[in-house]
Amino acid sequence: MEKPFILHMLTTAKNLSPFDVNMALDAGWISAIPYINVEASEVRGLVQDVIFSRSLKSLKKTGIFIGGRDAKQALDMLKASKNAMVPPFEVSVFADPSGAFTTAAGMVAAVERELMAKFNTTLMGKNVLALGGTGPVGQIAAVIAAQAGANVRIVGRQLDKAQNIAELCNHEFGDGKINIIAGADSDKAEYMQTADVVFATGAAGIELLSAALIASAPQLKVAADVNAVPPAGIAGLDALHDGEPLVGSTSGAVGIGALAIGNVKYQAQSRLLKKMIDSDKPVYLRFEHAFEVAREHIRK
Repeated sequence: MEKPFILHMLTTAKNLSPFDVNMALDAGWISAIPYINVEASEVRGLVQDVIFSRSLKSLKKTGIFIGGRDAKQALDMLKASKNAMVPPFEVSVFADPSGAFTTAAGMVAAVERELMAKFNTTLMGKNVLALGGTGPVGQIAAVIAAQAGANVRIVGRQLDKAQNIAELCNHEFGDGKINIIAGADSDKAEYMQTADVVFATGAAGIELLSAALIASAPQLKVAADVNAVPPAGIAGLDALHDGEPLVGSTSGAVGIGALAIGNVKYQAQSRLLKKMIDSDKPVYLRFEHAFEVAREHIRK
């Protein structure tokens, strides 16, 4: 009997995301097995149960997906999974907590496209604001943009929290090679005077960038919003907008809505899930890989 493709799906949450299960099955995995409330100390044992229960041939049809809601925790679990492998007993692992890695990758890739198409420029040297940027999508979008050469500021309601998140991004996610800074939401109007790009990555249903702030921004080029729940995170931006002029902008800025970003996110996640199946060797997939495939999709 032909051995099935089995994806073991780990999450620290009490429920596994139905979105991730659907994505896995649609990508070609035959079985998606949930493990909920997983603690970091349990990862090694779970991984070794996975790798030692199948033949080397069948291990090529086996993978591990890491969900949850925390970016650092997911990356720590990815690292623990890799360290638990005993080559040649090894399988592919893909981390995408709350879809944050693929969502952030899709947003930044879409922004890159609009910068080049509408302004003939890149993220290099641009001033980027990650509004509501203390959550997982904001964190990873900030890191990806900083790695692309942008000057990034994470803006939050609590300055001390934003500072802690910026430090986390710089040292844990950026390996000390980037320099994201923090800012307070109360100073947003000041930051908008020099902003080229805005990421709206806050909680659903909260407007982060008002019409007045858009109108006041003299060099704003692209604003992107991951919130599909009304009201939009950016005033006047429809979830389906994909490079349309941003309402009220005096600088000719364009907007990218949540559903347009979601399409790129979907493609990135699907491609990485398929990559796990198709790869001859085990792969360990993080946000950098999500950005790579998001760029490929955007540029095709």
